[in-house]
Amino acid sequence: QVQLVESGGGLVQPGGSLRLSCAASGSIFRINTMGWYRQAPGKQRELVARITSGGTTTYGDSVKGRFTISRDNGKNTVYLQMNSLKPEDTAVYYCTMVQGATYWGKGTLVTVSS
Repeated sequence: QVQLVESGGGLVQPGGSLRLSCAASGSIFRINTMGWYRQAPGKQRELVARITSGGTTTYGDSVKGRFTISRDNGKNTVYLQMNSLKPEDTAVYYCTMVQGATYWGKGTLVTVSS
């Protein structure tokens, strides 16, 4: 089993920045993919970004050029640096880990509003 704990969400003004963190614990394989999804009210959950243990990244079209995903394999932690935030980025952000099975965190709320 794997446990994922997100942190770093909150309220930010449009144009601002936030950094999300997700720490994984439990039975973690050396090779896995960690990432972030988000779900806004009334919308489907969508991919924000993901990163393999080798460092290969994938981004959702709506965040390319504004968000950066990174990870520290030694700490089993993934980060999401979010810049130039827009009101439409408001959502609950979920951390995921894929290693055979897919594990989800409980989510952290990001609100972009003036």
